[in-house]
Amino acid sequence: MLENLRGIFRKRRRCESDTPPPTPQTPPNGIPGLIPRYPEDIADVDDYEISSSETSFHSLQTDRPFNASERFVNILDQLDARVEKLRKDALNLQEKKDYLLMSMDLIKSNEMMQNMSEAEREEIMLYIQRVSSRLGTVELNVRTVRDNSQEDSLSQINALIDTMIKTGDPVIARQRCQLYLNACCSTSMDSSGQLDTVPEADLGPIDKKFESVLLGCTLDDQKNIKKRLQALMGYLNKQTVSH
Repeated sequence: MLENLRGIFRKRRRCESDTPPPTPQTPPNGIPGLIPRYPEDIADVDDYEISSSETSFHSLQTDRPFNASERFVNILDQLDARVEKLRKDALNLQEKKDYLLMSMDLIKSNEMMQNMSEAEREEIMLYIQRVSSRLGTVELNVRTVRDNSQEDSLSQINALIDTMIKTGDPVIARQRCQLYLNACCSTSMDSSGQLDTVPEADLGPIDKKFESVLLGCTLDDQKNIKKRLQALMGYLNKQTVSH
């Protein structure tokens, strides 16, 4: 009986020793660990995961010989698309931050602040300062490549818009904003990249100084300036109606 049991155990050990170790799985792109998964992949695979159909090697799908260069180019194309999406998301967040800053500036320059008592006005200003400090903890920086002339043009545009915001009169600010916005709409790029000029009669009056400085900015800056003015116009329209 004891010998029979020993024989069974010896056979089991031989079977286990003959079993080959598990073979590590190779990801579909054939390059283990080359593209790490984002933490968000767990919740949103569609946005970030590079699917096997997109990154699988062409040699697995056809009989063509191994082509490492083509595979890396395919992967880098997808990473490039991710980078572009990240830039757009960051720019959208920057626009939201700028809008919040602009809203607080408008509150500080609102004429109703002058009708408050000194104690009430001081309390409101302290509240604005606390909110501004919290907003200041959010740092976003998407760098646009500019030369010195384009940097100077953008600085002048920001100064003109800031001056408009601080006028304290929503009606005057709205009129000035409309002139600036008309200037943004007076020139645009067509699908071929050529400058397309819209007749002034189709837009209304234009601030020529603003338009001249605007044309010295980069295309990305021109788009962002237009979006900023559109958001400001929406706010000023509400302020004008309330008066």
